[in-house]
Amino acid sequence: MLQEKYGKNTFGWSLLMARQLVEAGVRMVQVNLGNDESWDTHENAFHNLKEYLLPPTDRAVSALLDDLEDRGMLDETLIVMAGEFGRTPRIFTFNGAKSGKPGRDHWGAVQSVFFAGGGIKGGNVVGASDRQGGYPAADPYTPEDMAATIYSALGLPETVAWYDQLNRPHQVYHGSPIRELL
Repeated sequence: MLQEKYGKNTFGWSLLMARQLVEAGVRMVQVNLGNDESWDTHENAFHNLKEYLLPPTDRAVSALLDDLEDRGMLDETLIVMAGEFGRTPRIFTFNGAKSGKPGRDHWGAVQSVFFAGGGIKGGNVVGASDRQGGYPAADPYTPEDMAATIYSALGLPETVAWYDQLNRPHQVYHGSPIRELL
């Protein structure tokens, strides 16, 4: 049964529904990665990641990719998984943490983003952090570059603009596509 394949949790069911919506012709679907758990791993991070967050996410995303591939839809469906920031490279226990177990704080200098499907070359790891995982090792990519990569994968030319009510052009791209992914 498909619900079993995707996992019996909100995120799994949401990805299954997203696949069904895409199959029915919906052109853009957003799924929030909730799992009825918190990804805000300020404390007790390792237990929460191992027991509650990573297994259902791995299962559901794997099922989605397999399902899209089996249905011949993966090459036309762009999948992007990203958060708004990364996590500190340093693991520590926060003052006032209820569990008293270590976690990580918000960190804007580096983060991981997952791209798959339509317009993306699979099997690539692009970019690197320093030894501590705290800062880009060289030539960091920006959120604008990530957006430009999405636009490029969707087939928007780099010269595309939208026009406001006064017919003034506004460029869509504010970064450069990450060529290693395209």
